[in-house]
Amino acid sequence: MLKDVTEHSDYKIYYNPSCGTARNTLALLREAGVEPQVIEYLKNPPSRVELAGLAKQMGDARLLLREKEKLADELGLKQADDEAILDAIAAHPILLNRPVVVSPKGVKACRPAELVKELL
Repeated sequence: MLKDVTEHSDYKIYYNPSCGTARNTLALLREAGVEPQVIEYLKNPPSRVELAGLAKQMGDARLLLREKEKLADELGLKQADDEAILDAIAAHPILLNRPVVVSPKGVKACRPAELVKELL
């Protein structure tokens, strides 16, 4: 049974509507009664400063990197340091792992989608 959904300004999801995991994660949030701020990061990319803040909260910039993206290989990011990873994601938002969820309990790349339950 779905809970009443209310807007929670303290929840954000960095979202790509073409990604099934992102869609599933958003659905899980909404089923839990949370209406997050939805940031379509390919249309509205996070700034380098914002990315650094997310990485700090997550404990590792590598967690923000979508390593399966072909561009990550082309740019040699698998061996790169945090600064290079953040610079690359800022320049090429397609490299952002998706979906990233921000909540009062922390920040997490929710792959698989069920990981979002740890943030509720």
